[in-house]
Amino acid sequence: MQVLGDLVADGRGREGPLFTAPERTAPYSYRDFCTNVWKGGNLMRHYGVRHGTRVAVVAGPKDPVDGDEPGYLGDAPDPLLAVLAATLDGAIVDVDPPSAVDATALVAPAAWLDRYELGPGTKALAYGGPSDDPTVAQFERELWSENPLQPPGDVAPDDPALAGTETYTHGDLLAASERVVADYDLDGDTEVALRAPVTTAGAIVAGLLAPMRAGATVLLGGEGDVAVAPEGVDVPEGRAILPSDISL
Repeated sequence: MQVLGDLVADGRGREGPLFTAPERTAPYSYRDFCTNVWKGGNLMRHYGVRHGTRVAVVAGPKDPVDGDEPGYLGDAPDPLLAVLAATLDGAIVDVDPPSAVDATALVAPAAWLDRYELGPGTKALAYGGPSDDPTVAQFERELWSENPLQPPGDVAPDDPALAGTETYTHGDLLAASERVVADYDLDGDTEVALRAPVTTAGAIVAGLLAPMRAGATVLLGGEGDVAVAPEGVDVPEGRAILPSDISL
């Protein structure tokens, strides 16, 4: 396994649920999620996402209330899908973008778009409901009709994939995910409760990449076997993976 696309291709062949949430009528299977990541990569290519471009991804509930900060998923893993989809195209993803976005594309909840100022040429894609702005693409609707095949592209392990306090390569993220699987004994029977905002590389590794590598299930709500949570937060699971502790 050399690049994040290998993790997605491997997941597409897995049986069982990748995501569950109390609000979902059925789990989101590995096969469906990974196929939709492929679709997302093909969709983003229509909007100019290519090797070395930048994509901003905002996680947040579709119906925010005053005081809500970006980063928490709600009941849908669309932001995580967008992160992987962009990296399949060779893009560099910022999961904690500033309010002034200078990127090829911004993927965000429709209700949050007015919080961001788009740079010239930045395409907005909204999830969690349609936007009133006709220039904004509806992520879920366009994803549904997209090509379900692996996107073309030549991505290498040392290509940058995720921007944060530093820039992390495909190889960095996969190596960190392997360490998390080993250190926390994750396997196909583990349920990982994702309780941290997905605004850092550590949260992406612990809350998505490591569970996918192990064949585990990620819970978006409910109690699991282990939590991914910020430091200082008490969790019902009794043990937590702290994103700040992930070695990258």
